[in-house]
Amino acid sequence: MNIVDKKTIAEFLGEYVTYISVEELESIIEIPPPEISYTYAFPCFQLAKWEKKAPNIIAENLQKKLSLTDYLESIEAIGPYLNFKIKSSIILQSIYDLEGDYGRIYEEAKKEKSKPSKIVIEYPAPNTNKPLHFGHIRNILLGRSISNLLRYKGDNVFEVNLYNNRGIHICKSMLAYKKWGKKEEPNVKSDHFVGDYYVKYVQTEKKDKHLIDEVYDLLKLWESGDKETRELWTKMNKWAIDGFKETFKKFNINFDKEYFESEIYEKGKEIVLSNLEKGIFEKTEDGAVFANLKEKYNLPNKILLRRDGTSVYITQDIYLAFLKKQDFDYDKSIYVVGNEQDLYFKQLFAVLDLIGFKEDKYHLSYGMVSLPEGKMKSREGIVVDADEIVEKMEMLAYEEVNERYPELSEEEKIKRANVIGMAALAFFILKFNPKSEFIFNPKESISFEGETGPYIQYCYARIESIISKSKERISSEINWALLNHNLEQNLIKQLSYFPEIVDTTAKNYSIHLIPQYLLNLCQIFNSFYSVCPVISDNKELEKARLLLIKCVQIVIKIGLDIMGIEILNKM
Repeated sequence: MNIVDKKTIAEFLGEYVTYISVEELESIIEIPPPEISYTYAFPCFQLAKWEKKAPNIIAENLQKKLSLTDYLESIEAIGPYLNFKIKSSIILQSIYDLEGDYGRIYEEAKKEKSKPSKIVIEYPAPNTNKPLHFGHIRNILLGRSISNLLRYKGDNVFEVNLYNNRGIHICKSMLAYKKWGKKEEPNVKSDHFVGDYYVKYVQTEKKDKHLIDEVYDLLKLWESGDKETRELWTKMNKWAIDGFKETFKKFNINFDKEYFESEIYEKGKEIVLSNLEKGIFEKTEDGAVFANLKEKYNLPNKILLRRDGTSVYITQDIYLAFLKKQDFDYDKSIYVVGNEQDLYFKQLFAVLDLIGFKEDKYHLSYGMVSLPEGKMKSREGIVVDADEIVEKMEMLAYEEVNERYPELSEEEKIKRANVIGMAALAFFILKFNPKSEFIFNPKESISFEGETGPYIQYCYARIESIISKSKERISSEINWALLNHNLEQNLIKQLSYFPEIVDTTAKNYSIHLIPQYLLNLCQIFNSFYSVCPVISDNKELEKARLLLIKCVQIVIKIGLDIMGIEILNKM
């Protein structure tokens, strides 16, 4: 079944407005404000320079020329706008028939797309010297939801993770354990145990500035393969990664492949030294190897190997780009990394370009998240752990569930609290434009009212309750004329835009458009439900409204699935 959208209207208009391309017509078409009952509006201002007439006259003339199609209910010129209303039956029938596929791929796209794209998404790429922190939560949620979205749209998506498990930062936690650990085994979650020693190092370094010299000595021992150093590193890395995997499980993420910096940095050094010999890279006076990026890319030069020959982050990232291409033969590689690394990724992509690696790469950059208490400083050990936030969200959700539904069993309260808590966390973070910075308020995010995940879940559960109470069978064989209330029409109009929202989100990785759309949809649904009862003595009207709310429920579930949020039939 074809989905009627802006492109459909543009192609229809293109048969009459031949001096503008269909693509340009599509870009001009607008979604009218909520108070306007039409689905799409075409402003005629830009046609005036060709038609040599006032926009309102152009709109009137076009209305006279156009004939209704099988999917259009009406066409009307109002001032300089030509308005189109899509039939309710077309919209609801599409949703009901397609169910989970509504909005997945337009029919035109299916014909054009001979084979799916292969996309590699790398996230969250943690350091193995401390537990995952709150910043990683935004990273995980973005990586997970973009992966879900692109997979939903038909692409072959490969989720990969890189463990930054070697280098100066790792040696800091190792040195601290070596000095003060007394060969203790973890007595808390193992990644937190490792992180405690990193914090210990940072605090001690403030008093002893020469401590960093011992860290560099430890790094040299590691790179030379010193047996004792490698054994300590292996043990502490395992503690960190075992702890990470417990946290990943909370977010229901699994990776198609995991990379380890320790296994690839040497290959990165080989690439750097090879290109140094070719004259592509250069050496500083003190012997460090660097890429000259100023002239060609207008970027600061980038060190690729330190003067003592040890690697830096970019050393292994150079090789990893080649390795991911070899492993997945990808069409596009996406890196989900915070905006403090914007310059770094411009430099990385420029370095790869210099050495002839021209594959399609994209840095999905995102802003920092603060708590009401202020910003976090991981270098000083002033961080909020991811586990701490998850635990707090589940606790707040439990309090809410316990207050609303005291009659539930303890097991059921805990189950609902876990689902609601994770939904609240994911939705609150994903509703913001990834590039924006914001303050995360746990108590605000858990509310069953307002712009929250629980509010969307509650809307879904409310629809489920209405459907369960009705004795009527849901069917698309209804009297379409009965859905004539303006609030019903507003709801149908909002439903019609979902495939376009999904399409735009996938093209721009603007995942915030999905939660924002769901908020609007649920607000319109609640306005409808407060005035238009579904269950009534008029059984034909009840059948029509049951179909309408079922379509709302279908769209809510698709949106929540993309965000990795579970539904609840009962809140």
